[in-house]
Amino acid sequence: MVHFRSLLFAISLVCGSFSISGYAGTPSVTVKGSEEVVELFFSAAKIGNVEVLQEFLKHGFPVDIQDHSGYSALMMASYYGQKDAVKTLLQYNANRCLRDKRGHTALMGAIVKAEWSIAKQLRQVDCDANAEKTGQLTAEQFAIQFGQQQRLKQIQPSVSN
Repeated sequence: MVHFRSLLFAISLVCGSFSISGYAGTPSVTVKGSEEVVELFFSAAKIGNVEVLQEFLKHGFPVDIQDHSGYSALMMASYYGQKDAVKTLLQYNANRCLRDKRGHTALMGAIVKAEWSIAKQLRQVDCDANAEKTGQLTAEQFAIQFGQQQRLKQIQPSVSN
């Protein structure tokens, strides 16, 4: 079995490295050479491979990188019910409040899939403060669309609204 550090080294040789730039606190990430590196990171989140996620993150890979649809690894892990991956990503300060291009958060992905233990983890931070100002759905409005409003109320955020 190939050790994952060796795999990362091989990827960096073939694809180059990634660089982080940005303005006003909003990083922009460029993976030079190929999107396969980002896909590997997202796949690890999707299948719950915590070891691979940790290797990426230990080496400075940006936890909040988003794909062409605006999905993040946290969104993927939440949607696919990967509790340990969600926990790991949150330990590396993944932004629970990121929204994809349709305005959906990781919490909304957990609601769709009825992943309530993950939703409870994500709900510890209230991401709805600016939703109405920007014309996006709140978690409660989203839950109503899926008939999950009562269930969502059972996991109110631990912060004050």
